[in-house]
Amino acid sequence: MKKLMIPFVFMLLLVVSACGNTNNNASNNTSNNNADSSNEGNASSSETITYEAETGPIEVPADPQRVVVINSFVAGNVMALGTNIVGTDSWAMANPRYQEYLENAEEITDQDLEKIIELDPDLIIAASNTNNLEQLGEIAPTVAYTYGKVDYLTQHIEIGKLLNKEEEAQKWVDDFKARAKEAGEEIRAKIGEDATVSVIENFDKELYVFGDNWGRGTEILYQEMKLKMPERVKEEALEAGYYTLSFEVLPEFAGDYVVFSKDSNGDTSFQETDTYKNIPAVKNGQVFEADAKEFYFNDPISLDFQLEFFKDSFLGN
Repeated sequence: MKKLMIPFVFMLLLVVSACGNTNNNASNNTSNNNADSSNEGNASSSETITYEAETGPIEVPADPQRVVVINSFVAGNVMALGTNIVGTDSWAMANPRYQEYLENAEEITDQDLEKIIELDPDLIIAASNTNNLEQLGEIAPTVAYTYGKVDYLTQHIEIGKLLNKEEEAQKWVDDFKARAKEAGEEIRAKIGEDATVSVIENFDKELYVFGDNWGRGTEILYQEMKLKMPERVKEEALEAGYYTLSFEVLPEFAGDYVVFSKDSNGDTSFQETDTYKNIPAVKNGQVFEADAKEFYFNDPISLDFQLEFFKDSFLGN
């Protein structure tokens, strides 16, 4: 498990938890203390709201200006809502899709307390298993999230509530679901209702196949587009979220189409083997390769990119 160092390991220990069955209606809510809710997002930095976090209510800035995010799973949600990040972890910093949002951000870890103090954050967003949560809370209001506690779209709405931008977050969710549903209908019409799709990823010397809630576009393919999962993938990865494979058994898990989240720094020698080359999806040119660093997460920036990738790959748009 430690080898699944992908950000999704970080939270399960990480590893990238079943949020698929979580109801899309979260119980968390926000209430204004000093600002009228009709002025959402326009409050001065001195005003606060009360956010209902996993650990209870916490007073946070109504319009945070300097946010530290020690939780790469939600960093993209913060960026997508236009909130300034001054510090975040190495996984977020390495994502090519995030670069334009992090030009002035510093790379930090949960051990860099002095560095975080120097960044002068007015809000810190962490993971529930982040180290030094108590000390971080002394630096700035700190809100921690447990990966998979709510589903991936509800998570974005929760970040919207935290940042006093719930309406904006909900608008994106509604639009995304409509776009993904439409694309799914077009893809199923082209490849057939019974065609299966697998999502695999290499990391170091391991190979993984994913269920329907572990990033890598799985939420789009299986939850929103309603594409089918091969039976072997369903048996081994649907409940757990991911499954570690040996290269030799990959053909058993390969669908009619394969999405390969490829880590160019990992071992890809299996692609040169006859076992791989004889997989029908490979022989038929139905393997779609993506940069793993761009494909890890399930925030709006990642999801919009993944959706366009799937439209281009399946439909040739």
